[in-house]
Amino acid sequence: MDAYLIAIAIVTGIYVLMALGLNLQYGLTGLINFGHVGFFCVGAYAAAILASRGWPAAATFPIAAAVAVAAAWPLGLVSLRLRDDYFAIVSLGFSEVVRLVATSERWLTNGVQGIAGIPRLFADLSGTTQALAVLALLLVLNGLAILAMRRIVASPFGRMIEAIRDNEEAVRALGKDPTRFKIQVLMLGAALAGVSGAVYAHYIGFIAPEQFVPLVTFQIWMAIVMGGVGRVSGALVGSGLLMLFLEGSRFLRDLLPFVSEVEMASVRIGVVGLALILFTLYRPQGLMGDFTRR
Repeated sequence: MDAYLIAIAIVTGIYVLMALGLNLQYGLTGLINFGHVGFFCVGAYAAAILASRGWPAAATFPIAAAVAVAAAWPLGLVSLRLRDDYFAIVSLGFSEVVRLVATSERWLTNGVQGIAGIPRLFADLSGTTQALAVLALLLVLNGLAILAMRRIVASPFGRMIEAIRDNEEAVRALGKDPTRFKIQVLMLGAALAGVSGAVYAHYIGFIAPEQFVPLVTFQIWMAIVMGGVGRVSGALVGSGLLMLFLEGSRFLRDLLPFVSEVEMASVRIGVVGLALILFTLYRPQGLMGDFTRR
């Protein structure tokens, strides 16, 4: 049971890192990014390919972040001049293109069979000690990300992106170019998703294209909506709450023995969806949001 709880904490830490990146893009800047899993996928495959070719695990993290940033730059350059709803569609298409490339380019990604035998983090350790070391690494990474996020919010750059979120036309009237700031924010969020993908690849030890479906993006959206959009604490609490619903709903099988395993997967998704609807109706600002703010 202890190992199971540690595993849940590790997955939660990975989701928190992704949620922080999406919170920066949407919560602070107003970018509706439905393709966040694409950067997660790029980072995971970059780390897996390099590690499988002998690179040390620590060296794959900055490379994964850099590759994710490199993927975000042309997407932002082409798409961020579109209206928000069109950018959401384009970003969703981008994530599906990334997944299709991972499926079809077998010479690089091994196609649908995926990449197995990815070297684990802290391979010299074993069992619970190794899992705790991975969890400690995630705590450090998330701590650094939160510190950077708070510094961004308190900086002139942070005030500018919040102004873009609130009234982009007013920013243009002041002679500023919102597109440049949006691209920078998209790249920063992609870097966090790339690092989380690298951690995921090294922790799981196996990746395949079906692990990077759009559902992952929408789970991260659920996390920041339930926790509180635009708040760092919201990303933390929302990710924990999402994991509570996803993993806690597994035990519904004991209460509903007449439901098959396949049907239970739909029930679990329904539980999370119901929770999201209730939050939207009764707590639209999220758990960590301000009651007095719309």
